[in-house]
Amino acid sequence: MPGPRRAVYLKQLHQWHWISSAICLMAMLLFSFTGFTLNHAAEIEAKPEVTRLKATLPAPLRAQLEKYAAEHADAEVPLPSEVADWANASFPVDVRGKRAEFSEEDAYIALPRPGGDAWLRIAVDGGAEYEATSRGWISWLNDMHKGRNTGAVWSWFIDVFAIACVVFCVTGFLILKYHAANRPSTWPVIGFGIVLPAVIALLFVH
Repeated sequence: MPGPRRAVYLKQLHQWHWISSAICLMAMLLFSFTGFTLNHAAEIEAKPEVTRLKATLPAPLRAQLEKYAAEHADAEVPLPSEVADWANASFPVDVRGKRAEFSEEDAYIALPRPGGDAWLRIAVDGGAEYEATSRGWISWLNDMHKGRNTGAVWSWFIDVFAIACVVFCVTGFLILKYHAANRPSTWPVIGFGIVLPAVIALLFVH
């Protein structure tokens, strides 16, 4: 490639490289840290904290829930809006639009979350109970790394982050290629980075 065109192309590579690195910076640090904590998950102790709450469904809503449960027994549908509003006001939850497992006796809503789990049960006789389990911030970060129960927006962020990482790696490789003539160690180091994980996987991963 002629000198002027080469300089323009290299400048573009550098620009895409630093932009993608800026986008990836905090997320890459986070995912590197959580990669370490996930690799040592068995050695990092977590002390789950369990919260249990109870409440009683008002009488006017009991009849509504009983009728609704009879109509939707063995189905998974959202709670009636009035019952959902009551649940949101009585417990630290937001069950609007969330599917509940109905039987003729009760409605059960699973509320999984990063770093813990929770559930809400409302019986047709009016008894309601809520339980939440928190396994600590390390567990929360690990679940964020895996995208476990994190919702659509975080899932989209992980996709964007993954694309930015690919751009960062590819532009970095092309920049290395352009400077390889003046840096004899470039290709041996790249080759080592490719071969090492492959050898470890073949020899030590069962």
